[in-house]
Amino acid sequence: MDDQGTPTDPARRSRTSGIDRALQILDILTERHQPMTAYELAKVTGAPPSTVYKLIDELQERAMLSRGSDGRAWLGPRLMRYGLAYRARMSAFGEAERAMFALNERVGEMVQICARDEGMMQVVAMAEGTGPFRVTSDVGTRVPLNWTASGRLLVGHLPDEARLAVFRACARPSNTGLAETDPEKLSRMAHRDFHDGLSVQIDTSEDEVACIAAPIRGLDGTCELTMSVVMPKHRVQDRFDLIARAVRDAAFSVERALGLHHRG
Repeated sequence: MDDQGTPTDPARRSRTSGIDRALQILDILTERHQPMTAYELAKVTGAPPSTVYKLIDELQERAMLSRGSDGRAWLGPRLMRYGLAYRARMSAFGEAERAMFALNERVGEMVQICARDEGMMQVVAMAEGTGPFRVTSDVGTRVPLNWTASGRLLVGHLPDEARLAVFRACARPSNTGLAETDPEKLSRMAHRDFHDGLSVQIDTSEDEVACIAAPIRGLDGTCELTMSVVMPKHRVQDRFDLIARAVRDAAFSVERALGLHHRG
């Protein structure tokens, strides 16, 4: 029986649990960026090794996972098909990628496109800068929303209560210890940054690193993606006005190309 006294299907509960565990395995491999043994996956998930071994076999049979010669599990080719199909439908992404390379050429700094993945911000595309400056984030990197300028923008369009609930659930200290963690402050910052069309972070995700980001909005006015310039902190003072204008223009160019006019 469920909470309303309605009979529930034990087989469905079991199947749902299996799906959740399979997704957990896929998420862990994606986040770790490396193949793992069934034993390692069992330790991370807290699931019985026998369950994980069985799931890996089933996922491998369906090409959702692959196995190397050492027996370690890795993401399978079927996932690429899903990812490409999803990406092909994201017309905003194609326009954003073109704008990313144009912005990268214009400012000579690293440029990233980011999207929201539940309580995390994820880098979905990146163009390296022309100098030796590098950051640890790469395509696929996920960090909590409260660590980054882009993370705040990606929830800035939400109603007050929804925005507050997101930060209550996901905010946590950054590695530098400088990221804001108070949900109410974060909610106000996200709202302000989104409506200003610009968000800035310095040292909150990585030491000596600054990020200047602008939202890319969809048909309904929500923040679908962000365009951001990632650069050394010491160059921000001299280049801030140029970078802020350029990243805003790049984000707006994507919206214009899609026939959107949220910002005039």
